[in-house]
Amino acid sequence: MPRWFGAPQAIVRSRPAKAFRCMSRRNGCTCSTATGKPFRAHHCRTYENGYIDIGARGAMVTIRDVAREAGVSVATVSRALNGHSNVTKATREAIEVAAKQLNFVPHSGARSLTNRQTDTIGVILPDLFGEFFSEVIRGIDKIAHGAGKHLLLGNMHGSSHETTNAIRAMRGRVDGLLLMPPDSTAELLSEHLDPNMPTVLLNAQADGSDVPFVAVDNYHGARTITEHLIARGRKRIVHIAGPKHNRDARERLRGFTDAMREGLCERAPVILPGDFTESAGQEAARLLLAGQVPADAVFASNDVMAVGLMSVLEEAGVAVGVETLVAGFDDIPLARHVSPKLTTMQSNMAQLGSTAAMLLLRMLRGEELGLEHGVVLSPRLAERDSTGGAALRASSDAA
Repeated sequence: MPRWFGAPQAIVRSRPAKAFRCMSRRNGCTCSTATGKPFRAHHCRTYENGYIDIGARGAMVTIRDVAREAGVSVATVSRALNGHSNVTKATREAIEVAAKQLNFVPHSGARSLTNRQTDTIGVILPDLFGEFFSEVIRGIDKIAHGAGKHLLLGNMHGSSHETTNAIRAMRGRVDGLLLMPPDSTAELLSEHLDPNMPTVLLNAQADGSDVPFVAVDNYHGARTITEHLIARGRKRIVHIAGPKHNRDARERLRGFTDAMREGLCERAPVILPGDFTESAGQEAARLLLAGQVPADAVFASNDVMAVGLMSVLEEAGVAVGVETLVAGFDDIPLARHVSPKLTTMQSNMAQLGSTAAMLLLRMLRGEELGLEHGVVLSPRLAERDSTGGAALRASSDAA
């Protein structure tokens, strides 16, 4: 059915004229088809016999129409629909019936001008693709939905320039902001964040700015999983790093190098470049298979690269979990379903998102939160078959 926009002008017929019953006639409708009189704008709800009422289809039902239908003032309708107590039960019911008959939906923009609230939370992430970010959004949405809030998503594509553009685009459209900058700096935040807008950072801490945050302890997580590989008797451990500009990747690299120095007295461990994509893990695997990089274990900075590495090694006949141990970071859902199952650090991305959303809701309710209210989540080692879990269980059962 075509939709018409603009000022009501006439009744358009898609086939020969036939009489039809106008549902608004009882309210004094002067629909030319219903009465033969000159047409004027109204909210006829009928679409029958090939007629399209431009007045009904093109003009949006407004609060004035509800007031006219219910026989009350616009102010009374506003108070009733916003839940104010100074409206009688009978009047409220009449307004609700009228709003339902007219299919009236309150305009969120107009309501925000009145209440200075949009009931919307802005979420700006480095990317919207992949299991990591989908899990973060899932955690945020669970809390926001329970509080009656909507989400407005923004993508900064891993760029500081795009970050500032995304922040500007959110102004006036959201009540609060959840921000995961790819490489947060105090200068960026102080220059572009609205000091009057409640904001919570994800996986970042703003030095010099009093902004609350929720972050994963990437450094100690990387140390833990590297120490796990060392405890398995591996000495030639290679690390596939993440993007150089990414704070998480840098912290994981730092944890790896410190654990290698302290555990194996290795001051120059092998580090392969990566970018958190599956192809980076596949390229690293080809280097290992070519003999260019001797390794008996690999710690990838995220699970996606670890899965890419394992796929190429398995195709080449390398027994992952026996000949070469592989570990990742994040514990995306896929990590539990690949074969062999991937050992990784459970950073619980959904919890990261939900915790940040709960902090933001507290701020929206008027609490003053700052840097001292930041939350650091400790990841947990999920030991699986890719680092010899199956072989160890088999030997234990045999003993």
